[in-house]
Amino acid sequence: HVQLVESGGGSVQTGESLRLSCKVSGYKFNNYCVGWFRQAPGKEREGVALLNTGGGRPHYSDAVKGRFAISRDDANNTQYLQMNSLKPEDSAMYYCAAAYPKCTMLGGGVPRALSDDYNYWGQGTQVTVS
Repeated sequence: HVQLVESGGGSVQTGESLRLSCKVSGYKFNNYCVGWFRQAPGKEREGVALLNTGGGRPHYSDAVKGRFAISRDDANNTQYLQMNSLKPEDSAMYYCAAAYPKCTMLGGGVPRALSDDYNYWGQGTQVTVS
């Protein structure tokens, strides 16, 4: 059974940085998609940053391109989301999610950022920027 455990949320000021972590366990196949979605009150869930552990290019939403970076530590089965130059509009609950054992890839080797593709979810971590 795949499990995702997140950490790293919190409250920061505009322009500051945070790093989220997501440790994945319980999987058998090494090629799957993982990353972060976020949801603010009254808004739809948004795919922020996603990657395929088997390769390809990461997906970033337009709202975070150039400010956020997703990375992976294969040895520790952990994904990171480095969030820089945070803005108040980045405030949301951030969820780590995995599409396992396979995910949908778009042209150019980028994961599709559709939440219905992702069948495993973490508990969520709150990010507040003021």
